[in-house]
Amino acid sequence: MDSQKVDLFLTTSQKYFKPEQILVIKDRLLALDDSKFALISALEYKDPTTILIISIFAGGLGIDRFMLGDTGLGVLKLLTAGACGIWTIIDWFLIQGRTREQNYLKLLQVIG
Repeated sequence: MDSQKVDLFLTTSQKYFKPEQILVIKDRLLALDDSKFALISALEYKDPTTILIISIFAGGLGIDRFMLGDTGLGVLKLLTAGACGIWTIIDWFLIQGRTREQNYLKLLQVIG
């Protein structure tokens, strides 16, 4: 893939990934052909900041975990009221990393 397209993608999407994943993504994208660029650009990534805000205000109901696709954890969090608030507070620190990891896995599925 053209390096300008890769740089454009990384500049617009770097907030969706962990900093240590950016170099791996860049290397993998440079090895691809140009036909996959439209598919990669069309992917919808979850914003870690939005998920954090949802976790702060509705984390005890498990909505943050439902949004990430962790249905089992969402149900468990809902039934235990965020494990009496403890799990909710822990998620405030972990949910952004989990979101970025989900985005990275989604991208890897597309680029192979």
